[in-house]
Amino acid sequence: MKKLLLLAVGLLFSCSLFAQQPAQALPEPLPSREVSGVVKDAKGETIIGASVKLVSAKDSLVAATNEDGIFIFKDVKLATFVLTVKFVGQATEIRRYKQNDVIKRIVLDPIEMHDEGKLLEVVTVNGQPSITYKTDTVEYRASDYKVRANATVDEMLKKAEGFEVGTDGSVTFQGQSVTKARLNGKDYAGGDVAQAIQSLPADIVDKFQVVDDYGDQAGRTGIKTGDPTKVLNLTTRADRSVGNIIRASANVGSRERHEERVSVQRLNGNQVIGINGTISNTLNGIPTFNQNGVIQVNGSGGNTVSGNPSINYRDQLSKTLQVNGSYGYNFSNGTTTNNTEDLTLYRQPDGSSKEVFSTTNSKNLNNNKTHRVSMEFEFTPDSSNFFRITPSFSYANSSSTNMQDQTQKGFINQINNSNNKTSSSTPTYGIIAFYQYIFKKNHRRNLSIQFNLTNADQSQEREQNSLVQSTDGTVIKNPFIHRIITTDNFSKNYRASITYVEPLGAYSQLEFNGSSNYRGYDNSLLTDSLNDQGAATRLDYASNVYNYSFTESRANLNYRLVKTKFNISLGATAIPTHMEGVNVSRGNIQTVRNNFFLVPLLRFQYQWSRQQQLAINYSGTPSEPSFDQIQPVPDLSQAPNRTIGNPDLKPAFRHTVSVRYNNYIANSRLNLSANINGSLNNNQIVTDSRVIATASGAGRETRYVNMNGGKTVSGTYNISKSFSDRRYTLMLDGRASYNYTVGLSNGLATNGTTYTFSERFGPRINPNDVIEINPTVRHTLTRTFSSLGGAANNNVTYLSANLEGRVYFGKDRSWAFEYDLSKNYVKGLQSNVAANPFVANAYLEKQLFAKRNGVLRISMYDIFNQNNFINRAQKNNGNGWTDTRSSLFSQYIMVGFTLNLQKWSGTPQRGGRTLQRRGDGSFIY
Repeated sequence: MKKLLLLAVGLLFSCSLFAQQPAQALPEPLPSREVSGVVKDAKGETIIGASVKLVSAKDSLVAATNEDGIFIFKDVKLATFVLTVKFVGQATEIRRYKQNDVIKRIVLDPIEMHDEGKLLEVVTVNGQPSITYKTDTVEYRASDYKVRANATVDEMLKKAEGFEVGTDGSVTFQGQSVTKARLNGKDYAGGDVAQAIQSLPADIVDKFQVVDDYGDQAGRTGIKTGDPTKVLNLTTRADRSVGNIIRASANVGSRERHEERVSVQRLNGNQVIGINGTISNTLNGIPTFNQNGVIQVNGSGGNTVSGNPSINYRDQLSKTLQVNGSYGYNFSNGTTTNNTEDLTLYRQPDGSSKEVFSTTNSKNLNNNKTHRVSMEFEFTPDSSNFFRITPSFSYANSSSTNMQDQTQKGFINQINNSNNKTSSSTPTYGIIAFYQYIFKKNHRRNLSIQFNLTNADQSQEREQNSLVQSTDGTVIKNPFIHRIITTDNFSKNYRASITYVEPLGAYSQLEFNGSSNYRGYDNSLLTDSLNDQGAATRLDYASNVYNYSFTESRANLNYRLVKTKFNISLGATAIPTHMEGVNVSRGNIQTVRNNFFLVPLLRFQYQWSRQQQLAINYSGTPSEPSFDQIQPVPDLSQAPNRTIGNPDLKPAFRHTVSVRYNNYIANSRLNLSANINGSLNNNQIVTDSRVIATASGAGRETRYVNMNGGKTVSGTYNISKSFSDRRYTLMLDGRASYNYTVGLSNGLATNGTTYTFSERFGPRINPNDVIEINPTVRHTLTRTFSSLGGAANNNVTYLSANLEGRVYFGKDRSWAFEYDLSKNYVKGLQSNVAANPFVANAYLEKQLFAKRNGVLRISMYDIFNQNNFINRAQKNNGNGWTDTRSSLFSQYIMVGFTLNLQKWSGTPQRGGRTLQRRGDGSFIY
């Protein structure tokens, strides 16, 4: 009893103590907050254009989901609200929320919509669409493109519609080059495409996207100016976004060939830490086909030792601060030989033309090194303010020796022997600062400011040593030329821009963009002549010191209407320009030029669905002549040739129209893509070449004039049809182009017309997990007509039949035999090295270890030693062509080993909650 009494007294005493402590005050509710979320269908695909309404005791807001299915409400007064989501064909979703009222940014769980039960017609879809077309993005679902275990991204892209992947890691999409690579929305390894697709494993990719990129400022503001570039963005799978990857390979072969690669990656949501490196000794002059089916040759022989180690780091340091940086070092040291034949026609007053046929054998020794560092800091203190600062620095150093023997016959008959040495260095530094303010009352109203600064200083010294000999008895007074040419070019670029978006209604807005760009150049070219004893004498007539600046201002006003099915932009840009300069070495000759352009703008896009889209764009682009093109003084630094500027040159203007249509029919797995591009040039700056007699032999004088009429029209198409869960695919694609060029020869007008037709049919046959067969037939015809007639007119035809594939064998299917066979028929090049070459490559591969993450591979290239071609390049003004002979040493063998290690530890989470993602793959913290 006593114990119970003591316990009761103790409890009463403790209660009285707690009662005496004041209650802790709860934090005050925020006056407003941001609410966002994503809307998906039953298959997990995001829904574009869904109507979302938020209602509370103090709010009544309406929004539509964007192209990533995301909706955002800003300035929401209460944290307790009701959401109503509607979309055609889907049952209305009504959800009630009671959120923490002290959180400034609320991210809701995904809202899933389901098919409406009252639909009149039921459509059966066999799986989710593989391809989705958004406003500026084509998106592919990676899981639909089956590749072998431990494959890299480049092997997956080769199977996707519209992609062409080169052996050097270059990528083209629907005929256009892909210039940059990103991982989850941020530049990867400095944007190096080859580094990204050849080092990242294919099995970590959830989606791969091709984005029409108009720049970082346009990405934030939505205001698009200029022409876009193609960017490849890879989004990782959720279960492959936290882990480590190590991939290493070593290959050694005959003809001193070798190639080593290493890639070490750490992924953790938005954090990416990577070390990549490649070092190789490659053979120059091995011919390849470009996307048009035309042979490309990068020389006639030699080898190059090159490497490109890099480090990249990206991290979400806090909820408001994100950093992305990279360092890269590129080096190459090699020897390249070139064997070319060149035909140049010069028009005569009587309408006839005279030919100069040149045979050139050259050897180039090159040594190049480049360091580059870039950083990007993004700071988002709140929902209204955004800052981005991007500093960068690079340093390039190069040296080269060129030894050349040239024989000219016809209108000019002489032999030129030269030995030129060049060394240069170029440090470049710059910074980009960007700020955006989003108004709270209407989040579509925003203001942004950007400032760019770039400075570069290139110093170069070139030793010119040449001997000119006549073969027709013409007397050459000064056949020996031995000069030292020193140049220094300092450039500075300052650019400031401001954009403002004013909503006019629920679907329309007015966009303004103003910018001013100043580019200043200080140029010095000093020429010294060396005598037999090596003493130098300054040649004032061959030296040139000039400084100039070019200022371009732009004021763009644009009306934009965005509906669920279509969007249209109409506007105009006023562009005043100012150029001024002074030629110091020619008595301070001053030049001042002012011009004004008014450029219309039209962008129209109609989207029947997420799989069918039509886009039409028109733009106009002015281009000023460079200062050296308008200087009325001769440039004699390239004796015996000389260049004279034209002070009466006008700015050129190019009209460009593009039409793009894409349609992916999911039920039939049929993809249709077509592109048409056209351009017309007014006041195009062209060269006027004429033969002149000098004390150092016959030379070429180049002048500049304006001409109208140059135009280009090109079109591409791609049709692909898949069967039996993509085990069989039929692919047909092609390209047609018309190019009309204008120019002058000896002061007389010339023109050239080139037609190119290229078709390719390539079935992909993969009936089971053991056999892959990919036959391809390609036909390319290039027809060239010139007003000069004669040998300038020619037709070249390439017909190739290719068969490539892979067969797995052995008890556990760990062995693989791969082959790549190509029979080529070349017509129109009488001097082709091998008549109708048959190129055969073969590979034997063994997968090792329990996880098959080790691969031993033997590769045999050009087994019959017939990969020898002539590459013909037509001259722009139709006055001739240049043939380059490929290497005769294309046969070699390599043995290599690859190791691929991966370890994953789940999906990115925060506070035990899985992080949501944006459309570009980045995670929302």
